[in-house]
Amino acid sequence: MDDRLLIHNVRLVDETTDKPNAALLINGGKIERLLSAEDAARLLQQEGGSLAAFDGKGLVLMPSFIDMHAHFRDPGLTQKEDIETGCLAAAAGGFGTLVLMPNTKPVVSSQEMAEINNNKARLFGRANVIQSVSITRDFDGTTVSHLEDIQRETVPLVTEDGHEVTDSAVMLQAMRIAAKKGIIVSCHCEDPFLAAAARPLRQQALALLNSADEGQAGDEARRQAADLLSQANTLLALAEDTATDRNIALAAEAGCHLHLCHVSTAHCIESVRRAKKAGQDITCEVTPHHLGLAGDTAPRIFHIVNPPLRSEADRQAVVDALLDGSADCIATDHAPHTAGDKAGGSPGFSGLETAFAVCHTTLVLGNNMPLTTLSRRMSATPAHLLHLEDRGTLAPGKRADLVLVNTEEKWIVEGESFASKGKYTPLEGETVTGSVQATFLNGNLVFQA
Repeated sequence: MDDRLLIHNVRLVDETTDKPNAALLINGGKIERLLSAEDAARLLQQEGGSLAAFDGKGLVLMPSFIDMHAHFRDPGLTQKEDIETGCLAAAAGGFGTLVLMPNTKPVVSSQEMAEINNNKARLFGRANVIQSVSITRDFDGTTVSHLEDIQRETVPLVTEDGHEVTDSAVMLQAMRIAAKKGIIVSCHCEDPFLAAAARPLRQQALALLNSADEGQAGDEARRQAADLLSQANTLLALAEDTATDRNIALAAEAGCHLHLCHVSTAHCIESVRRAKKAGQDITCEVTPHHLGLAGDTAPRIFHIVNPPLRSEADRQAVVDALLDGSADCIATDHAPHTAGDKAGGSPGFSGLETAFAVCHTTLVLGNNMPLTTLSRRMSATPAHLLHLEDRGTLAPGKRADLVLVNTEEKWIVEGESFASKGKYTPLEGETVTGSVQATFLNGNLVFQA
């Protein structure tokens, strides 16, 4: 059986390539070579009907995206998402590989537990997952001995995700173990005491908005809600800024690779720049929602997420950081919830199926980022950081994990259409430009619009 596929009539784009009117030949799940339109036509003519062909209809073929931060809620919280639905959402969003967070029930705190989820995704065959492991066992804040048994080849990244390791001595010990093993320490930087002080303010604001009617009384309730949100967001900005600076200092002492999750303030961007300039091994990610959205000042509804949607100045700072390379990659922080949980104030959005559109709209159309640079931020750089040297570009010999996108299609976001179980999106009803039309994993078509 011929194990080849020719994807033709496409524009080929990766971090260093932009070839219009071209084609790509897949053989055995890997990229064999890139071809001109003329060479592709000649090959099709020579092979007759024995060579499978996929007409790209003039659209853009890129390496599939790699997400360094997603929640699939499996095990224990599968009413929100599971490996199967998460992989379906990933394929629909053009993602071929995703790093999953360990905040499940039970917490993923061993290599053996991580491999269970990796194997589940492998059997399903829509996307590859890399299950991360918690920094402290079961998020207990003190125990790090389990890290001695972690192998980088299976678990290249450890994280406490939505928690912070409050004890700096424990965090330093964990970072030293990770440094010895070449494992990334990924930090959700948020001082837990400041975050706890902000939580009731957000809940009060949510209650006011949920009860606000139209008219003068409703306007007053929304004004009070905006006040409460402003107070909460001040605390949450301090929470991110102070925890970021602490973790940078600890990582410098430990000599580990520090990766900062969902950086969202101008202060943190500047802290990253200073650390990089000093030669520290530090990288960071930015989410599509922090790129495309700023927090409301007089809301009728507000979108709860950690870290929160920031000011317009902060939003522009993270955009600028991606443009100049201070921020290394884009990660979705896909965090699906049930409708009831969202109504009750659970933080997070479903983001896999809107990520490319938001980034393309905001960065390429809104800020003149070359599509090659967007490919670097969404594919090549995360592949490099995770030591996945077999993917992330269109080079011959790489895995044929590919996404076909229409960069001109405008569409209206409707959460109910998501493949994810989580239907909540802050982009509900918004028009975005750029759609995923097909996704290939190891050369196999796993999604088609």
